Amino acid sequence: FQGGDTCEYLLSSGRFLGEKVWQPHSCMMHKYKNSEAKNCLIDKHVVFIGDSRIRQLFYSFIKLINPQVKEEGNKHGNIPFEDKSASIKVDFLWYPEVNGSMRQRIKSWTEGSVAKPHIIVVGAATWSIKIHNGSNEALAQYKINITSIAPLLEKLAKSSDVYWVLQDPVYEDMLSESRKMITNEKIDAYNEAAVRILNSSSRNSKAKVKVFSVSKLIAQETIMKSADGLHLPESSRDTNAMILMNVYCNKIMKPIDGSCCQPQPPLTLIQKMAFCFFTLSIIGYLIISLIHRNNYRKNKSCTDLESGEEKKPSVSTPSVSTLEMLLHSFCKLGLIMTYFYLCDRANLFMKENKFYTHSSFFIPIVYILVLGVFYTENTKETKVLNREQTDEWKGWMQLVILIYHISGASTFLPVYMHIRVLVAAYLFQTGYGHFSYFWTKGDFGVYRVCQVLFRLNFLVVVLCIVMDRPYQFYYFVPLVTVWFMIIYATLAIWPQIVQKKANGNCLWHFGLLLKLICLLTCIYFLSYSQGTFEKIFSFWPLSKCFELNGNVYEWWFRWKLDRYVVFHGMLFAFIYLALQKRQMISEGKGDPLFSNRVSNVLLFISVVSFLTYSIWASSCKNKTECNELHPSVSVVQILAFILIRNIPGYVRSVYSSFFAWFGKISLELFICQYHIWLAADTKGILVLIPGYPMFNVLVSTFIFVCVAHEISQITNDLAQIVVPKDNSTLLKRLLCIGGFFSGLHLFSAIQDQSRH
Repeated sequence: FQGGDTCEYLLSSGRFLGEKVWQPHSCMMHKYKNSEAKNCLIDKHVVFIGDSRIRQLFYSFIKLINPQVKEEGNKHGNIPFEDKSASIKVDFLWYPEVNGSMRQRIKSWTEGSVAKPHIIVVGAATWSIKIHNGSNEALAQYKINITSIAPLLEKLAKSSDVYWVLQDPVYEDMLSESRKMITNEKIDAYNEAAVRILNSSSRNSKAKVKVFSVSKLIAQETIMKSADGLHLPESSRDTNAMILMNVYCNKIMKPIDGSCCQPQPPLTLIQKMAFCFFTLSIIGYLIISLIHRNNYRKNKSCTDLESGEEKKPSVSTPSVSTLEMLLHSFCKLGLIMTYFYLCDRANLFMKENKFYTHSSFFIPIVYILVLGVFYTENTKETKVLNREQTDEWKGWMQLVILIYHISGASTFLPVYMHIRVLVAAYLFQTGYGHFSYFWTKGDFGVYRVCQVLFRLNFLVVVLCIVMDRPYQFYYFVPLVTVWFMIIYATLAIWPQIVQKKANGNCLWHFGLLLKLICLLTCIYFLSYSQGTFEKIFSFWPLSKCFELNGNVYEWWFRWKLDRYVVFHGMLFAFIYLALQKRQMISEGKGDPLFSNRVSNVLLFISVVSFLTYSIWASSCKNKTECNELHPSVSVVQILAFILIRNIPGYVRSVYSSFFAWFGKISLELFICQYHIWLAADTKGILVLIPGYPMFNVLVSTFIFVCVAHEISQITNDLAQIVVPKDNSTLLKRLLCIGGFFSGLHLFSAIQDQSRH
């Protein structure tokens, strides 16, 4: 840990990921859009002073504001730029040498009531080397001139952002005869003089001139592509302009994926209260543990003085009370949440941008598939989508999704489309699993609903409090929660139709199908009526749960993307259970699901369907168009996979215990990755061990998986305590939970008011 000033790293160090993607050391760089650049620089005056290299940087900078700008005008003169819509002024002032003229211009800003520029970017040296033929006298004069200018720049730095751009190296082999005297040795001497003199008199860190030395590193990698050996290629100067924008704008715009130059966010009122709660839980648990241990020691077997024999205690082990278990769970959870906060809110660990390559995605995929096949075991039961098989399915899908996220594979459209199918498959299992339970068990009690809602939402609610994020930010949990409630409402509303009732009269099957048709109609209507959908979820208190950035559009987008797949899961469960009840399928060990002929035909159709979907997804050219088709066609590959996995008897009789283990904690893995595996709310990668990417991934992954497993255990323990089976006790707990959320809403309102 070397302090929290990531601006220093952004301006001075980094490396290339691939050919054009620049990665600053320890932090993430945001790619600013034109609208964001305008919002940041509104009513600002920016000045670039220097030679042709600074002019290049000037043009790249104003193109971030207006990409239509052309590099025209007098090359050896001043060039003004103004964006009247945002009141932004950016000027280039032609001063190719550090001399008296440059000093006079800078001095004018320090005197009287002259308006000072908000950002000043200065740099020059190559003209001094060229005009004076690289003489030592010119270097001595450069030192004198920069010494006279340094105090003025430092004075301006008290109220403005001042940057001194060090000279980039040249590609000497490509230099024209008139520039042969500009050597890298001379450039290094001029840079050394500038660094030594600037800020030599300044003790106030806020009044320092910022040295823009990162351009040198970028030039070292790209100057060979220069057209003349002196000026940087366009991609490199664009990178420099983006760095400059990040240095100034990140602290103003606070982009999620721009951790460079962002201060640590202050603790909110709710976060402080959470910290106090977890601290008290830890203290309370330690006190109770000490009391129990002390009582246990007193009850230990002691020697009878008269007979000399040992007396056994009446209690051999200390009993664990509900309070102790509760405090123990919150104690562990408090320590885990501290790690979450340190990873993704405190400026303690480094963060880096993602960078996609085919090898970074496909090699880990092959590796985990080999591991999964290696851990093959026999299933306890051979039914279609039995528990081990669904855990295995969730497990390998979750691992693929994790690799997809950390490798940044969303930029590769064919991979993106296949991952969308995996997310849809999770929701398919939601529809299949919950429908199967309610249809076969007929249990519509409050206990069942509360258990499911608690297990789904507990971790997310805690993270919303600790990490200061809205509920909708963890979009998958709201999605499965809402769909669970829709499934429950569909089946619980009168008339309640369950398998036991339907077996007595076949007409009830038609009644259930009628319910499913009504559900499909509602889904279809809402999917094509964005206004109605947004009105429903804009009512308080739903708006508090489903708004993100002040509107519910993100929630609408997520819901619409997989709107039919839960219905498909419910329908599949209904058809499968009906076939199973009528013994139309064979689920014996090693037996094919249907007769050999039917099984072979279905297997052939499934393989063709699976491959056809993959070919279509791989040929996608436009994400928006493919997303429009996805809700209707994703079920094809899901059903094809289910049939391929279950029709052959041998394949149905085995499962991968490796994947199944991850499947049992898939929800925790999906949520925890946001903050302790990825970083900056999934936009980057957490760096615990800088300089060793593979070792870093191994260490962070090990911690991440252990934490997810532990949180799964904590959730299960707390679910037994918070959601008891006794209805009267459960009602009291629900009232307490209602009071908790009411208090949370009150403090959230106070918090929002204080922010505004």
